[in-house]
Amino acid sequence: MSKRRSPMAVARRARVRRGGSLALEICAVAALYYGSAELGLLQQQVRGQVTPLWPPSGIALAALLLRGPRVWPGIALGAFLVNIALGPSFLAVLAIAAGNTLAPVCSYALLRRAGFRSGMNRLRDALALIFLGAFTGMLVSATVGTGTLVLTGVLDAGEFWATWSVWWTGDAVGVLAVTPVLLLLRSARRPQGAPLSRWVEGILLVAGTICVGFVETSATPLLFLGFPLLVWAAFRFGLAGAAPCALAVSTFAIIAAAQNTGPFAGRDLFTNMITLQAFNGSVSLTALLLGAAVNERAQTEREIALACGQLAEMVTKIAASDRRPALPAGEGEREARDTAPK
Repeated sequence: MSKRRSPMAVARRARVRRGGSLALEICAVAALYYGSAELGLLQQQVRGQVTPLWPPSGIALAALLLRGPRVWPGIALGAFLVNIALGPSFLAVLAIAAGNTLAPVCSYALLRRAGFRSGMNRLRDALALIFLGAFTGMLVSATVGTGTLVLTGVLDAGEFWATWSVWWTGDAVGVLAVTPVLLLLRSARRPQGAPLSRWVEGILLVAGTICVGFVETSATPLLFLGFPLLVWAAFRFGLAGAAPCALAVSTFAIIAAAQNTGPFAGRDLFTNMITLQAFNGSVSLTALLLGAAVNERAQTEREIALACGQLAEMVTKIAASDRRPALPAGEGEREARDTAPK
């Protein structure tokens, strides 16, 4: 004779299952945050922990947008583990980790309030990510982090604004370059019925990106070659092509700056940081705005085509009908009396 589980036992098992799933998500976010931070620190420019591109900020915001605010402990844990080996004291580590956690949470709140859609099929979504998610939200981490370094004596007060600018733009570029790629990966699907020419064009775009990367990291100052590549990727592949292309172009530029090659050769750190951050910001803005505009146009064209198809179907049905549309009871008799000869 089988025993039926009580509703309380079933509810308890469901809570345990949800709790285990949440714990795994938090650990995954912390691991991704920590791993991407280690990669970002390979190109550090100021005091071993301020970089021109901070991928964890983009990963943190993408995690919040995709999984909700419940994963914020993973961001806090990852930020704490990254800074524990870098911070001058335990309290400073806590403060910097708190700033790195609050920044993406604030960006998430601002984007949700603005009606942001993760699919980024509208131009307004790209503008919201740029001005709310990146430029506004990342003010928190840059201000808290740089202020903590000054208060603990690691930085002189005169170095505040230079460090703050690198910190802020690094976090902002991390959001602009990494978050769109992760959001698009969620909805990525293998293209069905794509012609061979489309695949060939995609392969050529990848090859062109690699070639531009070699040029950017060479002694020749030709960073601007990345922009025709972004235009090509955006107009032919939309945001799905422009976002990864922008991330690759920015990464190559950062490598060139770290090696002091191309336009970064023979210049001081401050000049290189201004040049690099202006270039990376321009790359991200170009890719996001063009890609989102192309996606929005394509979506509008699909909606117009669907509406035209429905209208054509209705016209066909009306033309094929041999009688007038049926009228509600009572109205047919009334119309017959009105049209009858007097």
